[in-house]
Amino acid sequence: MNSGAPGPLVVGRVKFFGRHRGEVNSSAFSPDGQMLLTASEDGCVYGWKTQSGHLLWKLGGHTGHQRSVETVSFSPDSKQLASGGWDKQVMLWEVQSGQMLRHLEGHRDSIQSSDFEPSSDCLATGSWDSTIRIWDLRAGTPAVFHQELEGHSGNISCLCYSASGLLASGSWDKTIHIWKPSTRSLLVQLKGHVTWVKSIAFSHDGSQLASAAYSHMVKIWDCNTGKCLETLKGALDVAHACAFTPDGKLLVSGAAE
Repeated sequence: MNSGAPGPLVVGRVKFFGRHRGEVNSSAFSPDGQMLLTASEDGCVYGWKTQSGHLLWKLGGHTGHQRSVETVSFSPDSKQLASGGWDKQVMLWEVQSGQMLRHLEGHRDSIQSSDFEPSSDCLATGSWDSTIRIWDLRAGTPAVFHQELEGHSGNISCLCYSASGLLASGSWDKTIHIWKPSTRSLLVQLKGHVTWVKSIAFSHDGSQLASAAYSHMVKIWDCNTGKCLETLKGALDVAHACAFTPDGKLLVSGAAE
């Protein structure tokens, strides 16, 4: 992977989605790119048409004194979305109608991350209670079975499923764990960051993982061996996010600069 000087960036038309009444904490595109979700400190989830910028709906269900929505994610089949936040609640919504389908309760602290399994059958959520919960969404009842993954010694800050169904988790304990959720087994632990892990992303084939910590660097890992393959030091400020392009040829990182 080339970590040299960046080349010129061609920027196309930019749209602004500006009807939030608080900070925007999380965003997610639908699998087809036609919709954008944003989660706000104002306690609401917003659904937008990507091309027109038209607001489709505004979902308000997170309540209480600390109602900020911290995470939002689309199911791969585009039928559901999940949101979680400071009220310790996970909410499942129907994308088409904006109707709330289920409350998922059990976390003991703020929910900061979420991701759907590739099949859309399960949802993973990560909390400041230092646990990961895997919710089985196939049951048609409000009481959703879940399993709990424990092993981190700090808040869970980010989650990401691979295309094959492995789950990676990043934490304030400066480590990344890669799990096989079906057996609740920890496959590999990635160590090397000196600050808490803020963002993680699998490569398209699942062989590599990128991670951004609260520092000026992004790391690339071999998911099978746990070895750090490369450390990229291009950010001028703290790296907040990282993502592979769909073709896997580029890795993009965002910083507060």
